[in-house]
Amino acid sequence: MRISEYVRHDAVGLAELVADGEVTPAELEAAARAAVEAVNPWINAVVETWPADDEPRPGSAPLAGVPFLIKDIGVSMAGRRMELGSRLAAGHTARADSALMRRFRRAGLVTFGRTTTPEMAYSTTTEPVLYGATLNPWCLERSAGGSSGGAGAAVAAGVVPVAHATDAAGSIRIPAASNGLFGLKPTRGRVSWGPDFDEMFNGLAVHGGVSRTVRDSAVLLDQIRGPEPGDPYFAQEPARPYAEEVDRTPGALRIGVLAQPWCGHRTTTPVADALARTLRLLEYLGHRVEEVEVDLGVDWEEFLLANARQWTANLTAQVDELAEALGRPVDSSTLEPPILASYHYGQRVSGAEFATALTVRNRVARNLARFFDGHDMLLTPTLPDLPVPLGTHGEGAEALDGLGWLRRLFDVSPFNAPFNVAGTPAMSVPLMSDAGTGLPIGMQFAAGYGREDLLFRLAGQLEQASPWSGRTPVVWAGNRLDH
Repeated sequence: MRISEYVRHDAVGLAELVADGEVTPAELEAAARAAVEAVNPWINAVVETWPADDEPRPGSAPLAGVPFLIKDIGVSMAGRRMELGSRLAAGHTARADSALMRRFRRAGLVTFGRTTTPEMAYSTTTEPVLYGATLNPWCLERSAGGSSGGAGAAVAAGVVPVAHATDAAGSIRIPAASNGLFGLKPTRGRVSWGPDFDEMFNGLAVHGGVSRTVRDSAVLLDQIRGPEPGDPYFAQEPARPYAEEVDRTPGALRIGVLAQPWCGHRTTTPVADALARTLRLLEYLGHRVEEVEVDLGVDWEEFLLANARQWTANLTAQVDELAEALGRPVDSSTLEPPILASYHYGQRVSGAEFATALTVRNRVARNLARFFDGHDMLLTPTLPDLPVPLGTHGEGAEALDGLGWLRRLFDVSPFNAPFNVAGTPAMSVPLMSDAGTGLPIGMQFAAGYGREDLLFRLAGQLEQASPWSGRTPVVWAGNRLDH
């Protein structure tokens, strides 16, 4: 299959071609490898590729034969490296498949490589020392977002139609917005972290994916959702497959609009203009939109401090476990300055402080639940500004402690973390672009606990009303000269 043809299809479309016998999984994998060769020298989104060992029977699963990439953290594939974007874990190889990896295989996905992540997935830009910065395919001087920046850049550039991603404070939605993709953060407990973890970062982190079409994300979530034996909790299963929700009408929704972030910074003019255009589109579609104030139950400084304590305490435990297992020191030779500072900050978090942080988590969850009692959704910009220039996050980072580093991350992406804290689903939809630069602008829609169904319905409606699939970045596999 020629690359120019390969990039015209989403994952569902490619699986249909395989099922109909028009193309083989091997031919699709060859096209995906050619796409990596064409764009990765420009964007540095794929850490490595390997000969795929999956041979799904055509039509045997919804995504049978579709090339796929996993993130370099959070999912274990037997015999393959998982280095967490860190020198501390360099060369670390997984001994067995995680539950999520087994589900990817059952879905028929052909996993042939892994994508970049910032060190320990502890940033909202993907610029690790271990394998260098990932560049935004829309503008090579800009960040691709994080922590699933490699996944976002690879999908946007046409390497694969959908890729694995994780999200602890926006790490699905930020790369989706930065790269002009659709990305949905599922409800807490929707996808298992088993068997090695019961939850990640006390329930802040979830598995999902980024994709160019809404239906690809819906089908992927259908294939990976549901509990594993021993999970401490799980979200109630939906009434029907999410893939069926994409084509269902959402009805007339009551949507609250929060234009300015909780942290006190201001949304920039290009993003505010995009939000205004989104409101007009929603009203045209029959939805009721109204500006709202959303009380998190705590002020921003208390929210920030609680998250810093929760994040760093978890980070410190993970770093210590890795260092002991691999026999490596925890110092500047293995960790980047902001991660090392966060590690030391976490060492000083007391048990009482950690318990207080969990109390804050509960207050935020209860307050957002009350908001969703009166509104179907909350709309915000995914990011308050266009994708930032590379190097923005790291400027002066060596002087920051763990609280200062998290403050910097949340200043760049202040709209995202509350929904991780509350455990509610949220999605970034690539509805708009900036007229001056052509850069994509994502809009974030959040819903109540377990309401991915409603989000997929609205996303499907928006995709039909304002299609984005025809917009492609500067670095695009379909532009290869020998296709």
